[in-house]
Amino acid sequence: MRQLRDYLLILEGKKLPKFKLARSRGILKRKINQAKKILESCELCERKCHVNRYKEEGWCRVKDKLLVSSYFTHYGEEYFFVPSFTVFFWSCTFSCQFCQNWSISHRFEEPQTMKPKELASIIDEHNYCKNINFVGGEPTPYLPFILETLRYVKSNIPIIWNSNFFMSLKSMKILKGIIDVYLSDFKYGNDECAKRLSKVDNYTAIIKRNHLLAAKNAELVIRHLILPGHVECCSKPILDWIAKNIKDKCIVNLMDQYRPEFYAYKFKELNRTINISEFEKVLGYAKELNLNFIF
Repeated sequence: MRQLRDYLLILEGKKLPKFKLARSRGILKRKINQAKKILESCELCERKCHVNRYKEEGWCRVKDKLLVSSYFTHYGEEYFFVPSFTVFFWSCTFSCQFCQNWSISHRFEEPQTMKPKELASIIDEHNYCKNINFVGGEPTPYLPFILETLRYVKSNIPIIWNSNFFMSLKSMKILKGIIDVYLSDFKYGNDECAKRLSKVDNYTAIIKRNHLLAAKNAELVIRHLILPGHVECCSKPILDWIAKNIKDKCIVNLMDQYRPEFYAYKFKELNRTINISEFEKVLGYAKELNLNFIF
């Protein structure tokens, strides 16, 4: 199996991270220009609101600045990622009604505006970490500015794209050759649950497409947060699809830490934690499918 092979080679100093290679070959500069051009009629994510973000906010309420909620050395990620220098970007491209980072994603907190050179300097100060972990909220609205930040990063450190995976095809093409590890959040097994709980359309087709591309172009770890009452409609279909399409190209993290947050109380099935039976069903199903999973 290929899982995390290239990533581990980078950690051992046997291989340069992809953004370093892209920069040395002049590819990074070209990708920055492509990403900035998209801002003129934004379609970085699949909402494709097509606003000129140099003049007005997109659906995500982000314009043309790096807006950071927080950054710190993270020890709570998957064991092979820690310590991880994690940058939480402000806002999100989803509207998850049960979001556990709701104060960031739903824009209740005030962000800190940063320059790419400033963020790059902070990253270099934390180069004792195993990686840079771009998350949020959601990093996708900030793609041009994240790439520009990497232009100034001096350290040889792998890049993790920690995302809801609702990136547009244009964004996926720009990310190719830059990202070492994709860390996805595969939430729903059908479009109805996605629309009801995260206010997004055409979820499954977009998410599946992006997972196929991610598995082809970099290392891939898939997170699936098990939702109460959603084992049959979401967890099992997601695991089925992974088993049929990218089984040998990813690690699946089955997460049991759901807790009711934000507007979860408005949805009867979500107004509780998952029970042991639900977790055991998902775990047992992953074993039946012979998935490469952790929990």
